[in-house]
Amino acid sequence: MPSWPKTRWWFTSLRLLCVIAVAILAAACAAPPLVFNAADPGFNVSHRINALLPTDILLLGEQHDAPDHQRLQRTVVLALAERGQLAALALEMAEQGTTTAGLPPDSGEDPVRSALKWNDDGWPWAAYGPVVMAAVRAGVLVLGANLPRTQMRDAMKNEAWDGHLKPGELQTQRSNIREGHCDLLPESQIATMTRIQIARDAAMAQTVMASRQSGKTVLLIAGGGHVDRALGVPTHFPENTPSKVVMAFASYSRVATNSRADAVWHTAALLPRDYCADMKMQMGR
Repeated sequence: MPSWPKTRWWFTSLRLLCVIAVAILAAACAAPPLVFNAADPGFNVSHRINALLPTDILLLGEQHDAPDHQRLQRTVVLALAERGQLAALALEMAEQGTTTAGLPPDSGEDPVRSALKWNDDGWPWAAYGPVVMAAVRAGVLVLGANLPRTQMRDAMKNEAWDGHLKPGELQTQRSNIREGHCDLLPESQIATMTRIQIARDAAMAQTVMASRQSGKTVLLIAGGGHVDRALGVPTHFPENTPSKVVMAFASYSRVATNSRADAVWHTAALLPRDYCADMKMQMGR
């Protein structure tokens, strides 16, 4: 497995989300999602959540460098928790097997970060801490959901992951990986990196499925590419699992217009950023 700087996953995920957004635009579908401007003063998260319930699982896709997305996530946590609806908060940002179980609601941030083995280099606590602590304060379990790094080498070698998606979707995912890494990866690594992506989605799906509670909703927060209905976490759910997908996009990004999401939430524009330049600099280091 190649040596990856801790911040590489951050840039890779950002770039991959942009690729996913374009891919979603290109897909035709008769049932587009409901699209809302979350920057509108009249946008009400509680009302939007009501329209998505009941569901066992709510997948909220983000753009990692959009602060408005983390603010929305905190509001969603509070909205579900206040009505006693939130079964658990699962996070791409922490590894599967980590949990706040046993911590009291008045726990400080340091014990919570320790329990989740938080990697601040990859996922700035300043961005995600308020989301996590909102759940902790509400007495809601927080779970790491991502594939542990110790299991990634095995995932790269596991050819069984090549058969999870349909052939066309597998090729789409490989193209996303290639473009998401700015065409900087050797072609020999595309298949193995795609296996990691699929294995990560499987780990997240396993975590949320194991956390379901009757009459409540498990909330998964992950990058937009991971919640794609055709390629990501939902493809690992048993058939007919009740789930809803919300995709958040900064307004400079193209917008999803098909049923890979049940709803799309726009947020304020970010300054344009050359993610490929960032990635090249990281690889140069």
